[in-house]
Amino acid sequence: MDWFSAPEYRLGALVLEHGVAAVYLIAFVAAARQFRPLLGERGMLPVPAYLARRSFWRAPSIFQVRYSDRFFAGVSWLGAALAAAMVAALDAVPLWAAMLSWLTLWVLYLSIVNVGQTWYGFGWESLLLETGFLMIFLGNGQVAPPVLTLYLVRWLLFRVEFGAGLIKMRGDSCWRDLSCLDYHHETQPMPGPLSWFFHHLPRPLHRIEVAGNHFAQLVVPFGLFAPQPVASIAAGVIVITQLWLVASGNFAWLNWLTIFLAFSAVDQRWVGVGASGVLPGPPLWFVVLVIGVTAAMLVLSYWPVRNMLSPAQRMNMSFNVFHLCNTYGAFGSISRIRQEVVIEGTSDTSVGDQTVWQEYEFKGKPTGLRRLPRQFAPYHLRLDWLMWFAAISPGYALAWMTPLLHRLLRNDFATLKLLQRNPFPDSPPRFVRAQLYEYRFTTPAELRRDRAWWHRTLIGSYVPPLALPAQAGGSPTQDQ
Repeated sequence: MDWFSAPEYRLGALVLEHGVAAVYLIAFVAAARQFRPLLGERGMLPVPAYLARRSFWRAPSIFQVRYSDRFFAGVSWLGAALAAAMVAALDAVPLWAAMLSWLTLWVLYLSIVNVGQTWYGFGWESLLLETGFLMIFLGNGQVAPPVLTLYLVRWLLFRVEFGAGLIKMRGDSCWRDLSCLDYHHETQPMPGPLSWFFHHLPRPLHRIEVAGNHFAQLVVPFGLFAPQPVASIAAGVIVITQLWLVASGNFAWLNWLTIFLAFSAVDQRWVGVGASGVLPGPPLWFVVLVIGVTAAMLVLSYWPVRNMLSPAQRMNMSFNVFHLCNTYGAFGSISRIRQEVVIEGTSDTSVGDQTVWQEYEFKGKPTGLRRLPRQFAPYHLRLDWLMWFAAISPGYALAWMTPLLHRLLRNDFATLKLLQRNPFPDSPPRFVRAQLYEYRFTTPAELRRDRAWWHRTLIGSYVPPLALPAQAGGSPTQDQ
């Protein structure tokens, strides 16, 4: 079936498949290491309480059958082990086994995302699920990638890039006057180790960056469907712009997954690699499945297309509980100032003007002024990201901020593992509070003088001091 198979894209498909398996591995490891304080039976947003209010068809998940922290950990580590096996031996398994493995990964991660609530409300969760679903129908080392699946992958990449470009042009005026990067490197959710340097690039270069971003997201994606070598060139432009984003910030696996998706358009004959050897024709059942899935995805595409054409375009939205054919986009508006919630504790028996407060240090989000931001992506620090949203608006933290502070008052071990430094290692604090600060990058002169990457100014109280009552098992109370 010459019309069905595209052996000239085998190299790109292999990069894509191994890359997606690696991202799955990171995602499952992150789930295993972070779920207990976030979603566990005694977590800030417990899964059992969430599922008690939702039927299977509102939140399809294997945890609808049974939930325990041990079972969640088992699902996460099973997914990590299977993803690692796919990275190592994807080409060594028969087609049916590869498809079953991809399907298992998709079901396991869908089960986690659909009970993840706010902690999993990020666009890259849906992107991983949609990409992972398409991998089921991409074949393996024994079958050339189907043309239809490759075009579905490119259609996904088009929605990621073009949707992001549209939301910018329709959103903040700074994208239209090319000034957004005067602020973005400083105010983005979790800066990386090079973000300070990107922020201090000359402003004319920032204008070029924004213009280049518009070109890469609003023009280049159409090239993915053009004849070769245009499609490969378009893929190369997307890879380069995504690597620029990798260097300038921490966006979990969003950029890496976008890079891997771009390889679906790379024809190995146009990048100096000969065509693949002769591969056996696909079995009829595989052809039928791919055609059926393609037809279904075309039908589901109605909703993201309507969203992109709408002047009221929405970012990062799933139109179905299976996270297929989603709409994507990022940073439709840019913050001009950076606000940070800083959590503090004290061992003093009462709170007053002389109280000595000590700060909790997070792994990724800025707290200490002399601490250079670190690179964590593609690993995703869920609490750190939600703290950025909480600083923008307390509404983002209504459900989990107080439970977080309660756990710090008890020196909850699982919660403290999410943090970089606990200032009360021997005994828990008597009081905790949260303060709101305005942060900005220091100037080069300030960096040389103070050896500090950040400067901050206190805005005011975010959560007043909380303390545990003397009675065991009681609820924390506010200090007046």
